[in-house]
Amino acid sequence: MYQYTDFDRQFVHQRAAQYRDQLERNQRGELSDDDFRPLRLQNGWYIQRYAPMLRVAVPYGELASAQLRVLARIAREFDQPSAPVYQHASGTQAELGTPHLPVGYGHFTTRQNVQFNWIPLDKSADVMDLLASVNMHGIQTSGNCIRNITSDALAGVAVDESIDPRPYCEIMRQWSTLHPEFAFLPRKFKIAVSGAQEDRAATAWHDIGLQLLRDADGRIGFKVQVGGGMGRTPVIASTIRAFLPWAQILNYLEAVVRVYNRWGRRDNMYKARIKILVKAEGQRFTDEVEAEYQDILTHDGAPHTIAQAELDRVSASFLPPALVQQAQDATGNEAIELSDKDAKDYQRWLKQNVALHQNPDLRAVTLSYKRLGQAPGDASADQLDTAADLADRFSAGEMRVTHQQNLLLPWVRADQLPALWQAARQAGLAKANIGLLTDMIACPGGDLCALANARSIPVAAAITERFQDLDELFDIGAVDLHISGCINSCGHHHSGHIGILGVDKDGREWYQVSLGGSDGSTLSGAAVAGKVIGPSFAASEVTDVVEALLETYRLQRSSGEGFIATVRRLGLEPFRAAANRVRSETGNSGKELHIHLKTADALTD
Repeated sequence: MYQYTDFDRQFVHQRAAQYRDQLERNQRGELSDDDFRPLRLQNGWYIQRYAPMLRVAVPYGELASAQLRVLARIAREFDQPSAPVYQHASGTQAELGTPHLPVGYGHFTTRQNVQFNWIPLDKSADVMDLLASVNMHGIQTSGNCIRNITSDALAGVAVDESIDPRPYCEIMRQWSTLHPEFAFLPRKFKIAVSGAQEDRAATAWHDIGLQLLRDADGRIGFKVQVGGGMGRTPVIASTIRAFLPWAQILNYLEAVVRVYNRWGRRDNMYKARIKILVKAEGQRFTDEVEAEYQDILTHDGAPHTIAQAELDRVSASFLPPALVQQAQDATGNEAIELSDKDAKDYQRWLKQNVALHQNPDLRAVTLSYKRLGQAPGDASADQLDTAADLADRFSAGEMRVTHQQNLLLPWVRADQLPALWQAARQAGLAKANIGLLTDMIACPGGDLCALANARSIPVAAAITERFQDLDELFDIGAVDLHISGCINSCGHHHSGHIGILGVDKDGREWYQVSLGGSDGSTLSGAAVAGKVIGPSFAASEVTDVVEALLETYRLQRSSGEGFIATVRRLGLEPFRAAANRVRSETGNSGKELHIHLKTADALTD
């Protein structure tokens, strides 16, 4: 992991002190709410449906066990609303069918961050100080600025990786943090970086997606993609540079963001993302970026060219942990005595949750945060503490937040896999469902988010309940199911093999279903947005629709053919017909909607 310097630590502590001053002036009436709003946003503090929400930055997903324990303390001591706030929220959501709103949780996001939903604003400065004590913060996790830079959760350990992206991510993080020219862009701006053959960072869905590669002469550089994004208008990024020498990446990023800052739409927030500019201008956009880049090189003197010494300095933080380097006896899996059922569960866990490693003596292991009774990506204070314990015991004190809202242990000795499995199972984190249907992505939705049109958590809970049989899940195979509570697409529904989007019709929750989306991974093929299969469905129909889609696949698949391949071979029509039969058989009454959701939501008690 990156080792903070004295300057880095001082920077974070000064930012926390600055925020405390801003908060206190706001509380005294010396700083208006309108003036305070952009200041708190760029420190990660939103005002959501019922309470403030804090988004904590986790650059490229890396977390130390000490940081996890502080996050656990924040969940336990601060993610606790006042009684009046919680009573109001509970009463309002109960009318929709949510019987219980959990508190004291952290939530892992698709951007490798951690969110808290109930921290009172008058305690926010205390939380900022606590985060700073372990080199954490919420800087630029919100606002119209360059957000958290994300990467492959397997960065530095993946067997298909040619170049470790983490040092470059860290250099970009330092360049973009409080960049004076880019603090108030037309809209938020997201960058993802990958250095492997497999794109596990969904780079083509980002404002800028960067792929590290080598040219024919072995030189390292970046393929630069610009203009990807989800939301109201899903767009796949366009490649504007096939190869850019690595040392020039900051100069080139500067050029791209300058052109966007100059010409991005500020008159219409729905057309303000760079994807709209790239799509509208086409080659003219690329030409202007190239002209700006050349001006930076020739007129400005290429001020952000990365020196080899600087790359070496940062890269030194990303060497394999010494504890792992010294391990000598990790040659295989220890034999353990298990019942037939446990042996089957263990083998399934090895297949789904354990990945090969660049070091043949090690493995990367994913802990599943997709289980009955909790929203996808949610972790209680105790579960965060447990994860920290597992990281210390099995992974040199390090974990990664994944794009799929789980936690990954990157430095596990192969001979310790049986002990890790037993400890993770005891903690409820060893579900062998990684990559399967119930390993779904879902946003917090209308239970917590002020922007949402519909709830995501009850739909995720109902689907999870329906598909608990691991034999059935393994028979279905790999399926990306993504759920968003509104068109902002925080649940990445556009890129799901099955995408579910919550919409509002006359004050009632309905759900639009799409098929055939891809995040750009090898499993799914080139990044593409899924296609809607018809009019929206009532909440009471959604789980039956998912089951109908999967049953159609199982009836019509070829031998060894996965779900997404079958969808593309057959086209949408057989699946659309199966979904429509569910619509005609179940009806759409509001009464059914609320009864069904109450049943599903009871799982969160």
